[in-house]
Amino acid sequence: MRLVAAMGRCGVPGSRFRSVLAKATRCRTLSECLGQHGGVRIRGLIFDLDGTLADTLPVCYTAFRRVFRKHLGREVSDAEIHGMFGPCERGVIQRILPDWGPAFQMFLEEYEAAHDVCLEPFSGVIDMLDWLESQGLPIAVVTGKGPESAAISLRRLGLSDRFEIVESGSTHGPVKPESISRILELWKFDPGEVVHVGDAPSDVRSARKCGIIAVAAGWAPGARREALAAEEPDAQFDSVSELHAWLAAAVAAEPRTLEDRSG
Repeated sequence: MRLVAAMGRCGVPGSRFRSVLAKATRCRTLSECLGQHGGVRIRGLIFDLDGTLADTLPVCYTAFRRVFRKHLGREVSDAEIHGMFGPCERGVIQRILPDWGPAFQMFLEEYEAAHDVCLEPFSGVIDMLDWLESQGLPIAVVTGKGPESAAISLRRLGLSDRFEIVESGSTHGPVKPESISRILELWKFDPGEVVHVGDAPSDVRSARKCGIIAVAAGWAPGARREALAAEEPDAQFDSVSELHAWLAAAVAAEPRTLEDRSG
């Protein structure tokens, strides 16, 4: 696994949207989605982490809440914490607390402890990752989390050795398009042959900016399905099993050798 911490600002190579999908439409049912996009050629997949691979957002909220209770002397709601997202956890704490070092160390400790309530990925994720590996398809993670918390989550979820690349967030703010672009450069695939799966509207926008196939993950307990649909992703699913079935149909539609898949 290649774990990458985003560093400051990285220019996004200009790229034309080259998706093989004729039109960006939301698939409202599995059969409709297979009918529209079954022939998509897929050579690699990029996953978000929080709310996509596992229900880890409550872990984030709990850790931040405990840190702010001690260092700010007040209670902070989940909604307030969510509104701080953009930079990674270190960046969030740096913006709020001048003496941020001890608070960040506390965050990591509390994050590790709070992860006791989330020890498995979403149902179906392991089966899907096993299948992707059997197909020889490279997979990566792009997350807004810092490298420290991302490593904790992947370890606690039993996913540390599953991903070829893990791109983490930046203290300066959102950098997902830059992270996706770096993966595309490493893989050397056409953007229209790479799928991004994420649970946030911003994930769909990041995928669009890079010209890759945008799949919305609507299976987390707090998934904002209507907000995701408003971004018009190429596909949207309410369960991991539906995504798995769509990927299997897409791969089956264009038989390839393992050598072809490896590029």
